[in-house]
Amino acid sequence: MTTTVNRRPPGDVGEPSVGDLVKQAAEQLSDLVRGEMRLAQAELTRKGRQAGIGGGLFGGAGVVAHAGFLTLVAAGVAALALVLPVWASALIVAGALFLAAGVMAALGRKRTREAAPLMPEEAISGVRTDVERIKERARR
Repeated sequence: MTTTVNRRPPGDVGEPSVGDLVKQAAEQLSDLVRGEMRLAQAELTRKGRQAGIGGGLFGGAGVVAHAGFLTLVAAGVAALALVLPVWASALIVAGALFLAAGVMAALGRKRTREAAPLMPEEAISGVRTDVERIKERARR
């Protein structure tokens, strides 16, 4: 026994068959998805390029700011050298910098420990709640 699927009756040339329409819809959907993917890729490439340039400029600003900070430190040493020997003024400025670095490190360590563990606990909890609700509704 043979069956004919998606065949038009003889003499019916005006309307496409359901199979033709489904095939055409699938092709159009595929073309649409490919086009959207190409558009997204082009957009991400453009945005990535801009982000890279911005990151490079931030890095350059950091280098220049670091040089400015070092110059400021040298000026502090020179100012203290007016009333103390140069070695003593350099030692005082270095001690102040190490003290500031220690305070910053302690604060950074505290913040890092507060952030641990690095898992999205709220999101995981939400997903577990959703799964439980779905299971409850499925049981009913």
